[in-house]
Amino acid sequence: MGFTSLPVLAQDAATAADKKVEPKTLDTMVVTAQKREEVMQNVPIAVTALSQQTLQDTGVRDIKDLQILVPGLTVTSTQSEAITTARLRGIGTVGDNIGLESSVGVVIDGVFRSRNSVGFGDLGELERIEVLKGPQGTLFGKNTSAGVINVVTRKPDDVFSADGEVTFGNYGALGLAGGVNAPLGDYAALRVYVAHRDRDGWMNVVTGAGPRTNDRDYDQDFDTFRAKLLLQPTDKVEIVLSADSTRRNENCCTAVQLVSGESSVLINKLGGGNAIAPTGHADPWARVAYSNRDTTQKINDRGAQAEVNIDLDMLAGARLTSITAGRDWDAINGRDFDFSTADLIYMNPQQDESYARVKSFSQEIHLSGSTAKLDWLVGGFYSNETIDRNESYRIGAAYEPYLSIGLLSMINPALAGLPNAATFMADATGRPFGTVFAGLGALDRYQQEAKSTALFTNNTWHATEALDVTMGLRYTRETKDLLSVYSNPNGGLGCASYFGASGVSPAAIGRIAAALTARGVPFASLPAANQQALISNIVGYSCLPWANVQHNGRHTDQSRSENEWSGTLKAAYRWNEHAMTYLSYARGYKAGGFNFDRVQSSNGLSSGGSGIIPVNDTSFPGEFVDSWELGAKTTWAGGNLLFNAALFHQKYSNFQLNSFLGTSFVVRSIPEVVSKGLDAELLWQPKAVPGLMLQTGLMYADTKYGNSIPGCDFVGPGALTPQCPAIGALYKLPGAQMSFAPKLSGSASLTYEWDIGSSLEGRFNIGGKYMSSYNTGSDLDAEKHQSAYTVANLRVGIGSRDRKWQVELWGTNVFNTKYVQVGFDGPLQALGTPEPGNPKNTYDAFLGAPRMYGATLRVRF
Repeated sequence: MGFTSLPVLAQDAATAADKKVEPKTLDTMVVTAQKREEVMQNVPIAVTALSQQTLQDTGVRDIKDLQILVPGLTVTSTQSEAITTARLRGIGTVGDNIGLESSVGVVIDGVFRSRNSVGFGDLGELERIEVLKGPQGTLFGKNTSAGVINVVTRKPDDVFSADGEVTFGNYGALGLAGGVNAPLGDYAALRVYVAHRDRDGWMNVVTGAGPRTNDRDYDQDFDTFRAKLLLQPTDKVEIVLSADSTRRNENCCTAVQLVSGESSVLINKLGGGNAIAPTGHADPWARVAYSNRDTTQKINDRGAQAEVNIDLDMLAGARLTSITAGRDWDAINGRDFDFSTADLIYMNPQQDESYARVKSFSQEIHLSGSTAKLDWLVGGFYSNETIDRNESYRIGAAYEPYLSIGLLSMINPALAGLPNAATFMADATGRPFGTVFAGLGALDRYQQEAKSTALFTNNTWHATEALDVTMGLRYTRETKDLLSVYSNPNGGLGCASYFGASGVSPAAIGRIAAALTARGVPFASLPAANQQALISNIVGYSCLPWANVQHNGRHTDQSRSENEWSGTLKAAYRWNEHAMTYLSYARGYKAGGFNFDRVQSSNGLSSGGSGIIPVNDTSFPGEFVDSWELGAKTTWAGGNLLFNAALFHQKYSNFQLNSFLGTSFVVRSIPEVVSKGLDAELLWQPKAVPGLMLQTGLMYADTKYGNSIPGCDFVGPGALTPQCPAIGALYKLPGAQMSFAPKLSGSASLTYEWDIGSSLEGRFNIGGKYMSSYNTGSDLDAEKHQSAYTVANLRVGIGSRDRKWQVELWGTNVFNTKYVQVGFDGPLQALGTPEPGNPKNTYDAFLGAPRMYGATLRVRF
């Protein structure tokens, strides 16, 4: 019963030699990429398989750590560790919006995690991780249009064991972890794993006048518990019951300035002189952030599942598998939206104002079997997911003077010298027209229920001894219902005063014109376009989404359903025992959904340009991909050298792009995205050098947006015709390389193990990842460009040959490489088109972690 063990790789060769056991060769490595145990070299899929030892040597504890080992994989996070995105071959879901599902699926012990953020945390005792590249939607859960990260944790076994580790590191790092495996009689066994990890923050924070007092950010404090109970009442039945829980209570995530524009002058004045990096002097690598508001994050992830495997005598070689799971994940996160100590706009870390919860139930059942001519599998899948989200914006005391005194006059010189909106614009009752209140500006609640039902089959016909043909098909029905309730509890009086029955009222325009004329602005003599620009600026900045009273009291009830086919067709030909080639086609699908954010535009449609009319229909369609792959898997040196490569071409339609445009996130459906290139991997365990293991990979991916967007024609990247105003800040996309899509990436892990004396052994590992240059912004602004870089991890240790104890010295990002995770427009700090040597706009960034180092003691009983 249970999974076939992985081969003994080079790092285990010395131990095997001591026991006079011939180490297994690499060509025996087993994966479950097609939901059955198969030798990796026989599977017609581009897959990177990472053993438990490789993961331990490179310090992989969660999926974010994993990217150093997998070329073409990038993992980023933004305003919270709960907002994390994985990408493969340049393709992934972008942005801070829980309404979008993940292009790269995360599956842990057979259970699909509906969002990447739900699947991130200490993974515990690992058996292996498989990274499957390209669409895998036939077999793996729901929506995996770009790939799957398949995590397999260790099951209980019939041998008692216990182990523990203690880790110390810089930034005050402390880690404690331990596990016990205990047989319970002849038919059961239990495995338990617990861990606690904490660390001081690596970002220094200037807090200004507060109320924030914590001067560090990106700290770590979490506890993890995992337990598995294995029951084997007969040799035909295996039941695995699992439960896990992770609690995180940390501070994250502040940002630094990449570029400080002209608005920083006013922000510094309002914030007491040290509120943000001064104009033209931003130094992100000083790792100093500015934040007067709390960034506390509290994340809880818990769940339970039951996997039942039954071998059926009535169907020779058949196995029935049932996986039932319930998951419950929630997060609270405080945010300082302006990333300065001027008190502009923020979110309190409390449940009623900043809360997201995802609860899911899933049931998968499949029946699989094999004959001499056919490997077959049929199954069904059901999931029911509910999402609750509270989203708020609080207005600080500096918000009104910042917008009214400074920003408007910077954008329109005609407004220079005007007092704030509270005094220069008032109606007959004396009510202000500006957004002058301080307090809760917006409080919105979203509730969504999503159901997914699918039938699937995946079958391999052994046409000849050399030729295999695989056909997979999946029919999926998705339904989603979203209830959204919007409110502006405290204000928007100024914004409300502008509106009549149809847009901005003539009376409001007259009052604005009179106020401008009274202060020396010759409004009446200005060209009509200039008059409109002045009014648009005043109204627009008084009616930003969180202060726009037109949202107050709104509620929308949206529903959508999709019925879609996906599948795959593969032909694999084994030329001899050392070489197999394959050609595959896959049709992938990722469900549409709804934007969980306030959206407003010029015409009340999501496709509209910048404006102040609320959008009721925030839906976006499903994402599809047609993928071709031509691959080869070859075995050399008696099974100790594997070289695998694949050419791929993936064409996406209705690609779901979520882009931050300075005030809100907008979801656009991009008609076409194409990713094409080469994916290659080499594993080498030289027999002549016992104890040496090399795993390396290289990916070239040319991932670009198509050359058109509905209703617009483009002649090349950034060449926007006048007929396309709705595209706005995304005009650079057509024909351009996608953000977070380096053309070249490579990774390598080298481990060497050697004997020291009669009873000790030494271990050395270095792992690294190279990324060529790419852009980190959805709108491809030049300021968000990231140059090529390399990150390396190092680990060296000594211990007893029987692994009873080990001491390791380790370092991550050992060369202290400086790189940006995500660059973005400084909120409320976009003043216009930058001029050479005169930056107008501010650009912020979430940085990659600096060098960390420490020591770990491991013991085993």
